[in-house]
Amino acid sequence: MTICATEDTMAPAGPYGGRLTIAADGSYAARLARHDDAAGSWFPERWTLSGPEPYAVPLPGTQPEEPDSSVLPLTDGRVLILRRVADRFAVSLLYPAGPGTSHLMVGTVAAPRLILLPPAPGGTLAYALAPGADHTTLWLVHGGTGGPERVTRIPGRCTGGVWLDRVGRLLALDRELDGRTKTVVVDLERGGETGPLLQITEESNDRLLLADPDSGLLLVHSDAPGHGRLGWDVLGSSLPVRFPECLRPTEGTITPFAVQPGQMLAPESCAVAFRMASARGTWLGVWRPSGRQLRQYPAPEGWLTGTGLWTAGGELLLPYATEAAPCGVARMAVAGEPVGRVGSPRPVEPVRLPGPVEPAEPVGSVTPVEAVEPVSPPETSPPRGATEKGAEIVQDAVDSDNRSTASAQPQAMDAEPPCIPGHPQTCRPVPLQEAPLAARQTRWSVISGPVRISGGGCAAG
Repeated sequence: MTICATEDTMAPAGPYGGRLTIAADGSYAARLARHDDAAGSWFPERWTLSGPEPYAVPLPGTQPEEPDSSVLPLTDGRVLILRRVADRFAVSLLYPAGPGTSHLMVGTVAAPRLILLPPAPGGTLAYALAPGADHTTLWLVHGGTGGPERVTRIPGRCTGGVWLDRVGRLLALDRELDGRTKTVVVDLERGGETGPLLQITEESNDRLLLADPDSGLLLVHSDAPGHGRLGWDVLGSSLPVRFPECLRPTEGTITPFAVQPGQMLAPESCAVAFRMASARGTWLGVWRPSGRQLRQYPAPEGWLTGTGLWTAGGELLLPYATEAAPCGVARMAVAGEPVGRVGSPRPVEPVRLPGPVEPAEPVGSVTPVEAVEPVSPPETSPPRGATEKGAEIVQDAVDSDNRSTASAQPQAMDAEPPCIPGHPQTCRPVPLQEAPLAARQTRWSVISGPVRISGGGCAAG
């Protein structure tokens, strides 16, 4: 399972409860759910996903929760909750104890804002970002020796949060500094040492949306092509970032939220799940780099939007909640064919797609930072692509790779780069491994896995 973070990841949404957060190993999940009362107040709820059928356990406290409280499930079954209390945040652990809820206070963090990061690999540690005016503090809010611990202070405003390995050592953050956003990597085993990870050009805004530790597949968003585009690359690859035309919608937003795991050394065969949203609704997209197609499918009724995970067996699990089924998981095979629901005898209801996606107008700023207002296309837009078993298929353009440069050769940053054909004011990007690290940057290496991050950038080990 791979998770990409957004600043509103933990925000309540929907008539039946808030956004679901899934534990690092997929065993548990947690969210804020609504009480069945006139006030519609909130309470924490833990889902168990590791059994034959999913089920939910309420974890109410002595009073209703505020809607801005955040929850994060641990792999031991406990749920961490972050509550704002005056000028600080209180960190507590919740877990069922007989008919009630047991509450264990962890500590407090004094900060004007504190954002939980996605579950760390291993499932026992929890991290959070406290962005300030000119720096961001990374906190270990659970798993330390004496309550919350400050890990490091990073210059600039950091958002996002993507784990690059399976041991919880390397954390990628999107840092805004001097008017530009670049992705940096934090080495937690070296006291929070920070260095650049993603820089396509000096002038571009580059963000890492999602990463798969098994294959090294990276999903990025950059304006290096002249406007905001979704692209992909492989950590350690010598090739430049590629921006497929089929990932360039004309309406709304398209955001990756899960990658198929277990594809060791086979990044192009990884299936990626996308949340697709516009004024017409929300639906599902599935794409592989090797397929060069974006297949679109109706989302199950009550889908907790933008939440899901791939299993090692090749199924995409989509949690949903409706009035009739407050805890359920819809399953979809890797190829995209619906195979029913876990814990529900009903098949996935067919829903009309909100419309085709064509690569005409560039996508807005698809980032893990802020929502983008959807734009409705003209009602007369003709459909594009073929229909295969109920799925809308958007083919890639003739230049299927649509790479960020006409040449795959690396280029030094101090040279004057040529322009991209069709974008005369856009300089040619450099591959990930050409992103320069700061002077005297400590050489890092990942003990397990095929990737090494070194003083020259990212290179295959």
